Amino acid sequence: MKNLLLLLVLPFAILTACSSSASENEIDTIVFSDAGWDSIKIHNHIAARIIEEGYGYQTDIQSGSTAVTHQGLRDGDIHINMEMWTDNIKELYEESTELGLIETLSINFNDNETGIYVPTYVIEGDVERGIEPFAPDLKTVEDLKNYPDVFADPENPNKGRILSAPTGWQVEEQMSDKIDFYDLEETFNFFKPGSDAAIIADIARAYEAGEPWVGYYWSPTTVSAKYDLTLLEEAPYEEEIWEETRGTAFPPNDVVIAVNADFPELVPEVTSFLENYQTSSELTEEALKYMDENEASAEETANWWMEEHKDIWTNWVPEDIAEEVLDSLE
Repeated sequence: MKNLLLLLVLPFAILTACSSSASENEIDTIVFSDAGWDSIKIHNHIAARIIEEGYGYQTDIQSGSTAVTHQGLRDGDIHINMEMWTDNIKELYEESTELGLIETLSINFNDNETGIYVPTYVIEGDVERGIEPFAPDLKTVEDLKNYPDVFADPENPNKGRILSAPTGWQVEEQMSDKIDFYDLEETFNFFKPGSDAAIIADIARAYEAGEPWVGYYWSPTTVSAKYDLTLLEEAPYEEEIWEETRGTAFPPNDVVIAVNADFPELVPEVTSFLENYQTSSELTEEALKYMDENEASAEETANWWMEEHKDIWTNWVPEDIAEEVLDSLE
């Protein structure tokens, strides 16, 4: 009798264990990474609305630094990064991919620009603001050596000042090499801000005052959408020269949508949607400009963008899913 009971109980126990295991592997709430900048917040809300209204999943957003949120993606505490700037964390991105901890689903956009910028009024002036050109012949990074007095360092006016990338970013080292390549260290101090927020604050201060400014920046961002900036020219990117001296334009930086490696198997229908998700720097900056001018939240901006670009995002999903999401926007 005991043996019979054991035979009856064992299959139930095995079934229960399997059921429990399957349940643990299901995703009830899909978690997005928020590494802090506005554009990733907007893309998070666009994707989240489609996932919630079209596919019926709950979503959440986990905030943190790039390093912290990337570790969360590797561990599976975060499922999706909508805006991973691969060249900024190149070694970590490649390691995570090679170890099979994350999977890249698509390129969100790859027409972004990175380099050394000045406000356009530095070169062209601004008649409406009564600003005369400070450096009318400034076109290239190398030309900067002719204008240290224009970009005088407030702490050492005998030299100019160039803002670098924040300390700890991989690009900060590249910027340092670039300054050496152009022999700018003799006439410029190379200032390393503590964060991207410090760069933004410095650009905003200079721009609003109509003062000269030069330093590292990138697009698309709220700043590049709001202010008229000019990227100083360099030789076209060539991998061999770049690796040896950094004496070219920055390499293309694919901004990808990456997920935890288990995600595609657990939610294949959402994975298919994310594989189709693609925008551009122009489309992203359009949203950032709306966000800034209307003091809108990221969610409000995402909803506005989806209303404006129904022809784009409805092609990322099947027709029935698109109808569900469209109904929710009305």
